[in-house]
Amino acid sequence: MAQEVITILLADDHAVVRNGFRHLLAAQWDMEVVGEAADGLEALRKAEELQPQVAVMDVTMPGLNGIEATRRLASVSPRTRVLALSMHKDSVYVREILRAGAKGYLLKDSSEADFLEAVRAVAHGKGYLSTEVSEAVIDDYRRHVTNPIDLLSTREREVLQHIAESRTNKEIAAALHLSVYTVEAHRGRIMEKLNLHSIGELVRFAVRNGLVD
Repeated sequence: MAQEVITILLADDHAVVRNGFRHLLAAQWDMEVVGEAADGLEALRKAEELQPQVAVMDVTMPGLNGIEATRRLASVSPRTRVLALSMHKDSVYVREILRAGAKGYLLKDSSEADFLEAVRAVAHGKGYLSTEVSEAVIDDYRRHVTNPIDLLSTREREVLQHIAESRTNKEIAAALHLSVYTVEAHRGRIMEKLNLHSIGELVRFAVRNGLVD
């Protein structure tokens, strides 16, 4: 059984860039460029008409940028997967277009081999990030995604562990050399910070975060 040819829409406001990509893709036996667009609105119209498997989407385009076009694409062509293309390594561009639904992010100065690998990966439902932006994405993730447990002080984590181990306030106070009232205050702050409302919820949270088995 012959492998399905990947249908591709090229969306970039620079004709020279589109021409370069089109010639490269046309030389591949498993790829076909079915349409081109010079801005985000045209990309949406072409995607709705052609229903390509992959849209190679420039991040910064006039009229409607690639981020917003990607966000709207799911409603007009649900099967189309987006490979974002940009000169920008900045994590904000990567974060926003991935959040909008893109499956991959490739820098325009990447090698031809990387570009083809990215198109094939995205076409088959896999994610793809240029090596140069991977570290920026990881750093950005660390800055913006906070585990709720990070909101707790060291002492509050200790108290939470004891609560999850089914100890009473009196037992926790004795173990940590605190007053019962201080333990009660810690318990209240823990529940407030984590937005939890019962001991059962606290126990489940502690288990999920590896504080208890």
